[in-house]
Amino acid sequence: MKVLIINGPNLNLLGTREPEIYGTISMEDYLEKLKGEFSSHELNYYQSNIEGELINRLQVDDFDAVVINPGAFTHYSYAIADCLKNIQKPKVEVHISNIYKREEFRQKSVTASFTDAVLSGFGMNGYRLAILSLK
Repeated sequence: MKVLIINGPNLNLLGTREPEIYGTISMEDYLEKLKGEFSSHELNYYQSNIEGELINRLQVDDFDAVVINPGAFTHYSYAIADCLKNIQKPKVEVHISNIYKREEFRQKSVTASFTDAVLSGFGMNGYRLAILSLK
């Protein structure tokens, strides 16, 4: 299975950004662990701080499933929501922190209704759980 892992804005800073919320491991290091555990899958990773670049990447039809952490776009990107709506493949939304224990504006996801599942608050392990759910 080809799994595309997509991260939105500021998630390029994982490992150094607010470690009390997001932990101390970089996505690149965690991705290596995932690739070791899921060696029978092809895991591809893409991150951008730019909404249109995320949409462009999602519209490339070279994957079997998507694990997406839209970052701040979760809360207001109807463009990403529309893009996800048009992808007829398994999709899981992941949030490292529990968005329901954070600021009120972070507690709403406009993208979640266009995914098959949402994982929130499991730390980086959320990506692993998302991939497991796709098997």
